[in-house]
Amino acid sequence: MKKKILPVRIFEFYLEGFKSLEWGRTLWIIILIKLFIMFVVLRIFFFPRFLNQFDSVPEKQEYVSNELIDRAIIP
Repeated sequence: MKKKILPVRIFEFYLEGFKSLEWGRTLWIIILIKLFIMFVVLRIFFFPRFLNQFDSVPEKQEYVSNELIDRAIIP
């Protein structure tokens, strides 16, 4: 028997556990809504794309390198 990769085994473990629960489907819906909020909604409002203000790749590289250098220097 071929051994499954760890994320698949973890997912199947939780899937089987929630199937035996009376509220299993409701819990999966809550989990999926929570993940959607965490990865989509919060990203839109709290992690703006600063690099979109630059037109070319060299400008983006220059900005990132300057930020890394400025933040590495201890005042």
